[in-house]
Order: sequence, then C-alpha cells, then structure tokens
Amino acid sequence: RREVVDTDAPRPDTSAHSTSTTMFATTTVSASAVRASAKFAAKTQKRAQRSIAVRAEGESAPAAAPVKKAARNTDDLAPLYVLGNSDQSLSYLDGSLPGDYGFDPLGLSDPEGAGGFINPQWLAYSEVIHGRWAMLGVAGIVAPELLGMMGLIPKETGLVFFKSGMIPMEGTYDYWASPQTIFWVNAALMNFAELRRAQDYWNPGSMGKQELLGWEKMLGGSGEPAYPGGFFNLMGQGKSDMAKMRQKEIKNGRLAMMAFFGASAASVMTGEGPVECLIKHINDPFGENLLTNFAKVGGVF
Repeated sequence: RREVVDTDAPRPDTSAHSTSTTMFATTTVSASAVRASAKFAAKTQKRAQRSIAVRAEGESAPAAAPVKKAARNTDDLAPLYVLGNSDQSLSYLDGSLPGDYGFDPLGLSDPEGAGGFINPQWLAYSEVIHGRWAMLGVAGIVAPELLGMMGLIPKETGLVFFKSGMIPMEGTYDYWASPQTIFWVNAALMNFAELRRAQDYWNPGSMGKQELLGWEKMLGGSGEPAYPGGFFNLMGQGKSDMAKMRQKEIKNGRLAMMAFFGASAASVMTGEGPVECLIKHINDPFGENLLTNFAKVGGVF
C-alpha cells in the first residue's frame, strides 16, 4: 500500500517552540551557575575566616586563655554563709535558686570541680523535697509528745516518736494493727508515691497523662517538678510573691533537717523525746546538753 504525500502542503511552525525551549534551557543553566557561584563564594569566605598558625616541628599549640567568670556580689550575704563560699562557688551559684547564698564548701554543685559527678539540678530539687519531709517529720515527732504532756490527747497515744511504731521493734501501742504491719503498709504506700514523684522529675508533666482512677488532672503537676502547685498548693500561697515564698520554704526546710537530726541524735543518746530533752536543758543548761549527753549514749537501742 502506498501513501501519497503532498510536499506542497503547509507544515506546522515549530520555530516558536524551539525558541521557548532554548530560553528555558538558558534560564536553567544560568540559575544553576548562580547557585554554584554563591556556594563557591560562601566556601571561600569561610576559608578566609580561618586562622592559620605555622609552628615548627615539635612545637606544641599554645594553651587557650582561661575564661574568667564574673564573681557574684557578696555584699548582701550574711557573714555565716560567706565562710562557706569561694570565687569558684560564686561563679556557678549565681543567686537564681531560692535560698542561694553561694554556700558550697564541698563543691557538690560545681559542674566543673570535684563535685561534678552529682547532677546539680538534682541536688537543688532533692534539697527542697528533703526539707518538706523534714518539716512534716519534726511536726510529727513533737506534736504527740507535747499534746500528751498537755493532756489534750490520751496518755497512751502521747508517745515519743520512736515508740509510736516508726521503729517497729520499739513500738508499744497497737493502733488499728501492730507496729510491724503499719510500718510495711507505710513503706508500700511511700514506694508508690516516691516512684510517681521520680517519674515526674524525669518526665515533667507525665503524671497528668498516666491513668490513676481519674485523678490524672489533679495530680498532673505544673511541669516544674519541685513546685507542682494545684492540688499540692491548696491554699494558693505565693500567687503574688512566689519567689519570696520559695525562699522562706527552703530556709525552714534546712532548719527542719537540722532539727530532725538533733531530735534523732538526742533520742539515741538519752532514750527520751525532743520535748522532754528541751525541758531538761532549759531547767539545767549545764547539766543537760550535748556534751553531757554523750555519757548517756544507748537510749533507744
């Protein structure tokens, strides 16, 4: 089969298409050239900014100049705290933490010194938590003994703290169960509470997402582990002066930790509660004090 082609028929005009294709190719090449030129210029500028040092064979590089940290102003610090600080401690304890007076004689919070193996953020957090427990503990130690002496609670429940069941083998009174049972129930409940607190420290706000009998929102915290607020601040303290309240809390917490240690030590030495020890010291300061109590060691145990 043959086809007859009319060579005189008009053919389509491809000149416009060819021109457009050529212009597109030219534009693409030009843009690529511009980008390559810009990259080359950037690399050249970076090389120009590098400093080149020429040293003889065996010559070591000079040591970098140490960065001098600005020392904190200590004019407003009490003399007692100044005894435990230094230029180094004042360089990392800059006053941003509540109750921060630059007092760190052992360098435990120093991120660069001997105490750097301990997480400084954890130390600050744990101090707040220990202070709160100490305040509750001192109140729990003193209240039963004092109220029992005043006759406001039954005499059999007005016990010194180490006979109330805190030390199971020393417990002398059965409440709803034996001292041993109460001790282990408290240990289990505290383990649950402390694990949740630790999780909130490692993952702030995570406790508000973990299901717990519908209490997630109430116990969710604020995202700041040391100061969860909400349910844990029912009285809403510190709304207008939170920084001041935090400073008061840490000061009272430190005092309570020392008080708890003193009450425990006195009980081991004398076998008596803190209220009784205080009364005896007031009545006879020279005959009843820390030095004379060393001769009475053996109290509780």
